[in-house]
Amino acid sequence: MKRMFIRHLICFAILTAALTPLSSSYGENIDPYDTDSQYAYGENVGWINFEPNRPEPNVGATVTDDKVTGFVWAENIGWINLDPNISDPNAGIENDGTGLLSGYAWGENVGWINFNPQVPNDSNHYGVTIDTEGDFAGWAWGENIGWIHFRASTPFAYKVQTSWITSCVVDFDDLGRFCDLWLDTGSGLKADFDNSQDVDFMDYSRVAERWLELCPAGWPLKD
Repeated sequence: MKRMFIRHLICFAILTAALTPLSSSYGENIDPYDTDSQYAYGENVGWINFEPNRPEPNVGATVTDDKVTGFVWAENIGWINLDPNISDPNAGIENDGTGLLSGYAWGENVGWINFNPQVPNDSNHYGVTIDTEGDFAGWAWGENIGWIHFRASTPFAYKVQTSWITSCVVDFDDLGRFCDLWLDTGSGLKADFDNSQDVDFMDYSRVAERWLELCPAGWPLKD
């Protein structure tokens, strides 16, 4: 029993150590494949660029597992702040971890922009989402500028895409459950990948390395 407990601790410690560095903050992560997938469109304001090539600080949007930050640029209305430092509980764009966005961005020239607008007497969801491929979809709404659309195929194609995706997001409970299953030796040493007749450091390392190979760079570990 004591040996199994130690193995659980080693499993959890190694996987956590291997995965945690990937959760550190990183810069703007829009248009990861350089396909110009960085534009939303507003009928009344034109193109909104989520990866502008400008010298100003914090330029471009950064998506993480809990929020969207940075400044985006619209030629006709100026800068839009996705994480305004305003004492309002709705200020800033939140990500629920599955790509469902909510909250308000702020444009100095246009006011608040709602990323999860509600249409009266309509139960449909029109707000902005990010799917498992990193593609934005849906609509944002500004009282002074109307609708902003994040993806379309006609009459011309455009979209905003990020390298942040949900398919590899795990938390510490997930790691614990993984260790429990991995170290279940009821029917033999299931995790003895190198046939050493023991589940040791090399076995743990192989699983951690394989996990990292299968997950994209920059995927977040929830805490």
